[in-house]
Amino acid sequence: MFMPVSRAIDQLNDKIAAAVSWALLLAVIICTGNALIRYAFNASSNAWLEIQWYLFAAVFMLASSHTLRRDEHVRIDVIVGRFSKRTQVWIDLLGFLLFLMPISLVILYYGVPFALESLRSGEMSSNAGGLIVWPAKILVPLGFILMVLQGLSEIIKRIAFLNGKLDASAFSKQVATPEEEIEAIKAANKMN
Repeated sequence: MFMPVSRAIDQLNDKIAAAVSWALLLAVIICTGNALIRYAFNASSNAWLEIQWYLFAAVFMLASSHTLRRDEHVRIDVIVGRFSKRTQVWIDLLGFLLFLMPISLVILYYGVPFALESLRSGEMSSNAGGLIVWPAKILVPLGFILMVLQGLSEIIKRIAFLNGKLDASAFSKQVATPEEEIEAIKAANKMN
């Protein structure tokens, strides 16, 4: 019943992550251009530095939920990997309910007024030649709205798995095991 909601959230975060991935390329281009101009002509601007920070903030804040969706967030696989899949799913579910959702909601509670006040006041950077600040501050609530949505999607998927209605491949990281990675490294070393 809730799986269509989960799929819609997953698709939303996939599309946002694909779009925002271009911000990283743009940040690298701006950084490179700014460095070349600074060294070649001894000229620079705080605005160019700040736009790099804003672009990186956009990538980080708007793609973090996609990282959660792909199960690529930091975790303690060495310990948790020894448990059964069902126990791992229970650990994930408790982590989402006791840690991810509460802290995300607290950050949203404080982040929305923080961003709206910056927008209302037209806050500017204190750096000479700096940019307006509110676009960067709005990224905080936007990022955590996406995180809350993805958290709900992950909770839905874990509950569906525990009820036997979903295979774990729907939310598991599709990468090599540590043993497979070690074997790949050994094979690569033999070739050298």
